[in-house]
Amino acid sequence: MATQAGNKRTGARGGGRRRAAQPRERLLATAMEMIADRGLDRLTMAALGREVGMSSGHLVYYFKTKDELLLQTLQWSEEQLGAERRAALARRTPARERLDTLVELYLPRGHRDPHWALWLEVWNRSQLADEEVRTRQLELELSWHRDLVALLVEGMAAGEFAPVDAERFATRTRALLDGFGTHLVVGLPGVDRELVLGHVRDHFDQSLTPTAPAGG
Repeated sequence: MATQAGNKRTGARGGGRRRAAQPRERLLATAMEMIADRGLDRLTMAALGREVGMSSGHLVYYFKTKDELLLQTLQWSEEQLGAERRAALARRTPARERLDTLVELYLPRGHRDPHWALWLEVWNRSQLADEEVRTRQLELELSWHRDLVALLVEGMAAGEFAPVDAERFATRTRALLDGFGTHLVVGLPGVDRELVLGHVRDHFDQSLTPTAPAGG
């Protein structure tokens, strides 16, 4: 789905910050790091179990498959990021400022961002997933969409944004962010975070800046 703007994915991206008092959180944080490092195909339950002090049989009992482990890890990561996003959107600041913050939270911080590495694995497996898995995945994506639509509507109502179809604009914006985000996380040469943020800001400037009244 950026510590610029509040470090997108603080708990989800936090690398070494694991709280031993919360075994499930530590397990999922470790799974995210290992998936980002080696990919889901090369991750074994035995290796993950050694990292968190659990047996592979215990992990299989709870997750059944690595695909289920992947999806639950992504859901956990999105929960952390979702809380940060909602706090940012609730601030009493201009809608455009909060929109820029949402984008910074959405985009990966750079090559091999752990949160985005999870999304790449999920997207790669979506074509073979059953309907229930795709529905769970869609709900995670729509949480961003709903917040973006609500912010656009708020900005238009306050006169900060030019009138747009909020649903269509949000859909196109997420597609833009997903494309740029994929380029960033795979390390496409010539693409960096500041360049991407500049393109997105230009998109908003061109589409959302209110037109001055004629003669005004």
